[in-house]
Parts: sequence; structure tokens; C-alpha cells
Amino acid sequence: MKTGSTRHAARVTDGADVLAPRPGASAPHARERRPAALAALCVTQITSWGVLYYAFPVALASVTADTGWTSTQATAAYSTGLVVSALAGVPTGRLLDEHGPRRVMTAGSVLATFATLGIALAPTLPWFFAAWVVAGVAMSAVFYQPAFAALTRWYGPQRVRALTTLTLVAGLSSTIFAPATDALLGSLGWRATYLVLAGVLAVVTVPLHALYLRPAWARAPSSSPGTPSPGTPAGDGVTVRSVVRSRGFLVLSASLTLASFSLYGASLTLIPLLVGRGLSHSLAALCLGLLGAGQLLGRLGYGWLAARTGPVARAVVLNAAGAAAVAVLAVLSGPPALLVVASVALGAARGAGTLLQATVVADRWGVANYASLAGVFAAPITLAVALSPWTATTLAHATGSYPVMFGLLVALALLSAATAALAGPGPRLPRPPGPSPRHPPQPRSGRRPTPTVPG
Repeated sequence: MKTGSTRHAARVTDGADVLAPRPGASAPHARERRPAALAALCVTQITSWGVLYYAFPVALASVTADTGWTSTQATAAYSTGLVVSALAGVPTGRLLDEHGPRRVMTAGSVLATFATLGIALAPTLPWFFAAWVVAGVAMSAVFYQPAFAALTRWYGPQRVRALTTLTLVAGLSSTIFAPATDALLGSLGWRATYLVLAGVLAVVTVPLHALYLRPAWARAPSSSPGTPSPGTPAGDGVTVRSVVRSRGFLVLSASLTLASFSLYGASLTLIPLLVGRGLSHSLAALCLGLLGAGQLLGRLGYGWLAARTGPVARAVVLNAAGAAAVAVLAVLSGPPALLVVASVALGAARGAGTLLQATVVADRWGVANYASLAGVFAAPITLAVALSPWTATTLAHATGSYPVMFGLLVALALLSAATAALAGPGPRLPRPPGPSPRHPPQPRSGRRPTPTVPG
């Protein structure tokens, strides 16, 4: 088969054998199914995050009052699930590349339903931990990463708009499920509430994933050593393994891990910081709520930034902006209006950071084998997010000061920006099909440049 062919035969999972376009392009029938798949993912992300992530903080007091477990013990079980989701993300990414999102996310929804039932019925603390371990595996198959992988492959060059839509809508999850969970707790108790939530997962997410995630999915080429990976099409013999071991991959993943730890640690300890500064608890809670509004602003503005910067410059700018927002909160005790603005800015940095994590792998290494690469890339980031609340609180107690702890988070955020700058230029990807850019890069000679390092 000629290398320059625009179409190639491919085994397509979640569908039939068809002539699939080369990586980055979309078959006509796949394009027709994309809006329905995007709409389904918006609904399932709201539901999955609401049940598996946002319901627990609301139910925590009821759980401890009913069982006698301490809040530390119950939260440790929940955090264990988040850590498991980070570790399970790597094999889940490989399964996504091989089998497509419909099978993986449908199976994840079924597993999440049983995990939620296990949480509701856990008779002892060890069983409670075990149920959250199963929930963590399910999270890796139903949270953002598999949805990002699906939309990145389906939408190709238009992925930023689709990803922005998904994260904007999914941002409503806490708005919907926090009060809904609270209302259920008031009349049913926490065990019956989780039984209801398990039913919601089963009724909403399982059929939507099974019926609507049907755009064609060309199985990713083998990523075994010596097999070229179109995820880094510039150069021969480039494999998934060589990409994940490259300096650019490791540096960018480390940078976003530091930034995520800093921003999430600051977000989840914002209330005690502001209360210690003399703000009322209600005003501090309002600042935390406005952080969510800031995330929407950050995601809305991300497309503008992405169109004008490369992934490295984008990481430097956003990580530095996050450091500035945390610094304002660390050093200023007022006026309240400025603290509110800083809270919104912190949320904007977090919201844009979510999209940066979703797009940086495809922008630098291409869309083929995206799920496998993104699973490895996101694992330490997810782990940092899971550990940041406990670690930040521990640091605050160790130093005796939330402002001092915020100062340490500022240092980490600045380090993340400096680390991103060390990633260097990535491999040159072939221009995706579609309108030509206004000023396409012109090679200096007729030979195609071939980087010796995959980025």
C-alpha cells in the first residue's frame, strides 16, 4: 500500500469493516454520528462525576454518623478510589485504542453501577474500601480521559471545540448532584441514597454509552517495539514506548502534575484560608462557588489561546497564571472583592488546565494511539489531584499556617511553569486535512524533516 494513499483498509471496532480515513480524518458516517455521541457524553459525564465524585463529600457526615467510622477513615476509602483510577488509567487507555470507547465506557458504567451498590451495602469499613477500589477502576473508564480520547479521535482538527463543549456541560455536575444528593439524604439516609444513585447510573449511562458511542473507531496500530506509531508521524520506527520515554513527554507530564497539585490543593483548602483571614464562612463558601464560575471562563477562553500558541507556550502561560492567582490568595488579606477576583482567576486557571491536559498530547504527538499516550500522561496528574487535599491540609498543620502552605503551592506552580519551558519543540506533525493555515510553515529544503527524538 502506498504511503501517500489518502484511504486505507482498517478494522473498525464498534462497527463493521470499512475503508477508514488515515489518522486524523473522519469518515462521512462517523461525522454524522459525532453530534449524538458528544451529546451522550455530556449527559454521562454529568452523571458519572455527580455519582462517583461529588456525592461523597455531601454524604460524608451522614456516613460517619451512621457507621461510627471517622471522617478520616471514610475519606481515605474515597481517596483510595481516586488513586486507583489514576493507576488504572494506563491499561484503560490501551483498551480504548484497541476496542474503542463504546465497549470500554459501557463496561465502565456497568462496573460503576455495581461499585455504587457495593458502597451503599458495605457492612464494614474494609468492604467500604473494597467498593471504592472497584469504583476507582470504573472511574478510569467513565471519567474525562476516555471521553477526551473518543472526541480527540472523532473530531480530529476540530477537537478543541468538542472538548470545550464537553467540559463546559460536565462542569454542571456538582451544581446538579450536590443539592440532589443532599435532598435524598434528608429523606432516605445515605445507604438508600447511594442505591438510588446506582440506579441513576444504570438507567442513564449504560444505555447512552452502548447506543450512541457509535462513530467508527479504527483500531490503533500495534505499539510494540519496532512498530511505527502514527501518533508521532514525523520519523520512522517511533513507538508509543519511545514517546512516553522521551524528554518532552516526561517534562510536560511532570509540569502539569505539579500545576494540578498546586491548583487543586489551593482550591480545596480555600475556605479555611479565607476564614482564617477573617471572612465569614458564607463568604468563603461563595468564593469557592465562584471558583466554578472561573472554570467556565477559563474553558471558554482556552480556544482563543490554543489557536495562538503551541502546547509548551500554553503550558507555561497557564501554569504561571495559576501561580499568580494562588500568590494573590497567599499574601493578601483583603479587600474581600480582590479575594473573590483571585478565586475566580484560580478557577479559570483550573478550567483551562483541564483542556490543556486534554489537548497537549494530540497537539504534540498526533491523535493515533492518543488513548494509550494520554493514559500514561495523565496518571501522575490524576494521582496528584487525588492526594492534594490531604497533603495540602497536612502541610498547613505542619507549618501552622494556611498562608505559608499557599506560599509553598505558589512555589510548586512556578516550578511547573519553568519545567514546561524545558520541554523544547516537539516533532513536526503532518498538516491535518481541512483548510490550510494562514501561514503554513515552509521547510528549508525539499526533504521532509525527521526528528531523532519523539518529542
